[in-house]
Amino acid sequence: MNPTRVPSHITVDRRKFLLGASALIAAGILPKEVLALAGPHSFNHGDVMVTVVSDGHLTLPVALLAPNAEPAELKAVLTALGVTGDKIQPAMNAAIISAGNDVILFDVGSGPGFQETSGKLKESLAAANLDPSKVTKVVYTHAHPDHLFGTSADGALTFPNAAHYVVQAEWDFWTNPELPDKMPEQMKPMALGAQKHLGATKEKVVMIKPGDEIVAGITVIDTKGHTPGHASFAVPGEGGGLIILGDVFPNPGVYFPHPEWHFGFDADKEQAVATRKAILDRAATEKAKLLGYHWTYPGVGFAERDGTAYKFVPAS
Repeated sequence: MNPTRVPSHITVDRRKFLLGASALIAAGILPKEVLALAGPHSFNHGDVMVTVVSDGHLTLPVALLAPNAEPAELKAVLTALGVTGDKIQPAMNAAIISAGNDVILFDVGSGPGFQETSGKLKESLAAANLDPSKVTKVVYTHAHPDHLFGTSADGALTFPNAAHYVVQAEWDFWTNPELPDKMPEQMKPMALGAQKHLGATKEKVVMIKPGDEIVAGITVIDTKGHTPGHASFAVPGEGGGLIILGDVFPNPGVYFPHPEWHFGFDADKEQAVATRKAILDRAATEKAKLLGYHWTYPGVGFAERDGTAYKFVPAS
């Protein structure tokens, strides 16, 4: 954590975070469990400040990881990572970039009611002294519930003054009125929820495509596979820059050494494999810093070549 050059709308000092959260709890504004949330993590990157805040975590079946892997090999990888049960608890790391007069939020979490341990973004922003009305741009990597369903509540936008940036291919897929009836029954709530929350942005939505800029220098990368229009975002800066990845790599300890392994929630599994391989090659070659939405908080690190594969190295 670097406490220098911190914009006035974000507090990143851990002690102040805890004291501020305690005061809000005492006042009855925040629940007690907010103290378990990770405090804001900030670092300077070129001309911008990047802050990571937590939306909590999910609880998912470990069977989603690498269903095409040889069982003994997968077990060895998971054991080395400390995963021995039948559940995983991926973090939910939302990135905020302060660039000039813009406050840009990448993904908005699950909102309340998705899982008991998720939907904590509002509390994290309050503890970080960031008023949702100050967010000028909301940018979506994709429209899965844990990235999108925090968009609105009771028909009102959570970030009312922000333009909402969505890749055109992602918008077209999820807003297709025929989609819910084409989905398996258990997937219909996801489709209906995506249509509800994307629909809430219709007066403020900005359609984007790969290669477009969000602000000067921050560009859209095509990382489809997890969803039809999944996007990542390149932020220029020192070294190879920063890439905000969304769900390209659900778990770096699993998918850096084995990008060819599938993930249960990838829509196009072979395209997702091709995307992972391309991003790993780019990141290792350029020495880019990476930020993963579901990686152990704060989700920032590097990809390094390890023989014919890759390994994840957390940022210091």
